Amino acid sequence: MDLVMTGTGSPLPSPDRAGPSQLVQVGGRNLLIDCGRGCLMRLAGAATGPAAIERLLLTHLHSDHITDVNDLVTTRWITGFPAAPLPVVGPVGTAAFIADTLTMLGRDIGWRMAHHDDLEAPPGVPVQETAGGLVFEDDVVRIVAAPTEHRPVHPTVGYRIEAEGGSVVLAGDTIPCPALDELCAGADVYVQTVIRDDLIRQVPVARLNDVIDYHSSVIDAAQTAARAGVGTLVLNHCVPTPAPGTEGEWIAIAAEHFDGEVLLPADLDRIHVGPAG
Repeated sequence: MDLVMTGTGSPLPSPDRAGPSQLVQVGGRNLLIDCGRGCLMRLAGAATGPAAIERLLLTHLHSDHITDVNDLVTTRWITGFPAAPLPVVGPVGTAAFIADTLTMLGRDIGWRMAHHDDLEAPPGVPVQETAGGLVFEDDVVRIVAAPTEHRPVHPTVGYRIEAEGGSVVLAGDTIPCPALDELCAGADVYVQTVIRDDLIRQVPVARLNDVIDYHSSVIDAAQTAARAGVGTLVLNHCVPTPAPGTEGEWIAIAAEHFDGEVLLPADLDRIHVGPAG
């Protein structure tokens, strides 16, 4: 199983980091977690097209995590012959979000169906809402969700994907909470949105400082990783975006609280999950 970082950025646009998104690949199957700004371009960089996505898993409905859902739906639909439905999993509210997205796309869908006789039906986007528990399981992949804490954004969930003897947790935006500890327990890889509150507090702007109370700091993430006994901590969706050459500072802060491997990857970095080889 491999984790491909198809977007490591924050809500603020970056020339180097697309919006939040991760791709889990196992046995030729592709699971996409969140779908932020530039996601489809990064999927192309990972040699993976929209048609190859087996499921889209949304951690929450904050705009920066869902900006490219409409692009994924449309591009999958118009490049399929015919396109398979796109299963979407997310917290309560996801069904309404997908319905709103399809309504927004309604005029475009109508134009394309009028122009292409082989587009006989609009995009199929079945939705599974979850508050936690088993999401999916077959003889290869097991996906479990757990509630996280990102209020006032509510509800929010994180996911644990297990396959080929490995496990990866995609936590999304959250502060430490007991359900997150349980989700991460013994995981090989734990991916966490993080902030540097020490840097944010230096900027006297209330709206920026507001992000401190509902995101994990680097220290929070490291302490969660230590409590849960994970193998590798992946710092993601960093706020503020680390200046080139300063990534080591973030890693060093985490390393003071966690003895395992700490990574701060770039877009399209690939991380193996599970036993070597």
